[in-house]
Amino acid sequence: MSEKKDKNLNIEDNISKNGSPEANLRGDGADNGENLNAPASDDNDAADQIEENLSEEEKLKIENAELNDRFLRLFSEFDNYKRRTAKERIELYKTAGEEVILALLPVLDDLGRAIQSNAENNDLNSVKEGFNMVEGKLKAVLEQKGLENMNSLHTKFDTDIHEAITNIPAPKKKLKGKVVDVIEKGYLLNGKVIRYAKVVVGN
Repeated sequence: MSEKKDKNLNIEDNISKNGSPEANLRGDGADNGENLNAPASDDNDAADQIEENLSEEEKLKIENAELNDRFLRLFSEFDNYKRRTAKERIELYKTAGEEVILALLPVLDDLGRAIQSNAENNDLNSVKEGFNMVEGKLKAVLEQKGLENMNSLHTKFDTDIHEAITNIPAPKKKLKGKVVDVIEKGYLLNGKVIRYAKVVVGN
């Protein structure tokens, strides 16, 4: 009897120290459960990271599509602007030429009448008057359009508006370095040189 009691006491001591077998099984099961759950958590984190990466990629695709659309719109608007301005310039040139021609038509009419009158009349004075009238009318029309004669004779030679054909001794001391003769008149249009005056310079 005493030996059985001693064995029972040893078993109870072992149970108290190590816990019951059920407890030990439950403990092992809990540890195993934690170990099994750990890889699942890692998989979830990886899935979240992939989803974030995909969402960033989608955002970049959307932004890229918006930028491409904006670029195409701007390119189309700029192309339309170039076409419109080119068309406006052509129309402006045509209109400007039409205005000048319309302004010159009365001068052409006067010239035709002067020629017809000269054919029927031998009076030189009337011929001169007719041509002088046509010239004066033509000058008036061109001046209205901004044309200006340089009036270069006896002015200081200026390379910005004059083209020297030749140099000759100045007939007077005060004409040295000045225009002593005009071979071809020069003209300005709205302040811009459109034809240089061809002149002879005194030296």
